[in-house]
Amino acid sequence: MMEDGETVSMKDHSRQLEFMEIDLTEEPEASAVPVPERSTIPNRQFHSSQTGGSILSSEKRFVEEARQLEEAEGEPAPFVPFMSYWPTYGVMNESQREWYLYWRSEVRQRRFPDTDLSYVFVHTYELINGVGWRDPQAGFDQLKQLWIHYRVRNPQLDMYMQEWLVDYTLVHQLDMPLSEILDISSGYLPAEIQDMEMQRILQNRISDVSLNLLRRYYDYDITLSKFYRDGGQEVLEEVIPKVMVLVDSYLLRTRQEGIANQFIQGKPRTTERVLFRKAVYDDTLYGKTVPLSYVPVGENSDFVQLVTRIFRCTENKCRELLGFRGRLRGKTLEPELAGLIERYLDKVYAAKQAEAAEKPMIRIDAEKLTSLQQESEYVRKALTIEEDVDRGHEPAPFEHQAAVEGEANDTVKYMTEQNKDHSLEPEADEGLAERSEAVVPNDKPVRLQWEEAIAGDLDEEWLHLADQLAPQHVLAIHALLGEDPDTELNLVAEQYGTMPALLLDEINDLAMETMGDLLIDSDRIVSEYMNVFEHVKR
Repeated sequence: MMEDGETVSMKDHSRQLEFMEIDLTEEPEASAVPVPERSTIPNRQFHSSQTGGSILSSEKRFVEEARQLEEAEGEPAPFVPFMSYWPTYGVMNESQREWYLYWRSEVRQRRFPDTDLSYVFVHTYELINGVGWRDPQAGFDQLKQLWIHYRVRNPQLDMYMQEWLVDYTLVHQLDMPLSEILDISSGYLPAEIQDMEMQRILQNRISDVSLNLLRRYYDYDITLSKFYRDGGQEVLEEVIPKVMVLVDSYLLRTRQEGIANQFIQGKPRTTERVLFRKAVYDDTLYGKTVPLSYVPVGENSDFVQLVTRIFRCTENKCRELLGFRGRLRGKTLEPELAGLIERYLDKVYAAKQAEAAEKPMIRIDAEKLTSLQQESEYVRKALTIEEDVDRGHEPAPFEHQAAVEGEANDTVKYMTEQNKDHSLEPEADEGLAERSEAVVPNDKPVRLQWEEAIAGDLDEEWLHLADQLAPQHVLAIHALLGEDPDTELNLVAEQYGTMPALLLDEINDLAMETMGDLLIDSDRIVSEYMNVFEHVKR
């Protein structure tokens, strides 16, 4: 049996061999890789080093090196790929370090050359640990710029940077709205952070509320609306904050309590938020956690119902003003408040119309435009002339143009002659034709129609929907009402050269536009509308 000292020595020796088998000088192909959880990093203690008689953790060692390199200016250097699951200076080779220092110098001058994700993380870790800035606001701005400029190529940056920027704001107690981070992150932040931000806005300046922030507090997904996707988003982003201010003023006047007084008076909830998860972060700088205190606004059903009805009323009025058919259904606001919102939006729309009428019209000279197009085409052809090696000279522009036109005429002539003897129509698939007979009625218009017993009792919105449905949509609905919906739906999709999922999405888009609701969920007609579709004529 080994002595304790011998056992420890053997363990250390085995770990050293394992560490030496990793070739850190190899330069892998550039690739964007996520940063793993700390628990997935093997043998992290071997990243520690000993300096001046004390042992430094990998995080402390990184911060020490970062401070040594803080003022270093990089000279122009060639890009070298860099991929690491735990990117630090220690795993860079000399060429990678030269590129990093040059790239960082460029970024500090607000120039953002293309680079690998691991380089971006190293600079991010510097800023998180207080290296590279004197004023916390300047550090926040640098982090935000890194995120904005490199998130397109590296979308996985979103899940890290949105969390780290929140942590940075909390640690340095920056007096700034978290909605700015929310807007960059396309509407996602942890629920407690959104509640904290909503509480701040409602208690201080309700006009700062944004559509992105409010989306969490509606009882349905507003992005599914065709109106939202077809231009309504921009309109709603502009008017919703103003409508919220209007509602708050109305409640103060009629009930002596604004939105904040009614919904932000609950007992605060306190929790601890872990700082800079998954980052190389020295927690002796700002601590391991930060306390959060907030009112869970999102769990207040009365608040959710209020903002949902405000949004529904606002969107329906915007649909009306912009000539968009269909209205959202559901419980509405009290008539006086709804009327107030509608009158306000009438005034906003009228002002927009008047402003647009005052703007000078831009007229295009069609004759001059045609001339410019002809000149551009001539230049394009002249610049694409290839050298004729056999003839030993380049054809003149007009010779080349004549040759191109001659080839085009010959092609048209050939196709015309071919069409005399051969039809361009593809040969019919006999099997498909036989199956299609059961799907597509011959010589009859395909429309959504109901039995006479119920047709007279249908709401107008159902008739609007029927008018909007194309034949393939009607047949898809018939398929869903059949005995074997999946098989029949596949036949319809095959007949029209599309996919079942696309057909169902198109039907839902039309339903949202005309009825303000989805008709199909999980590839089946929703149960609450089956009583209507059971009477559809097949």
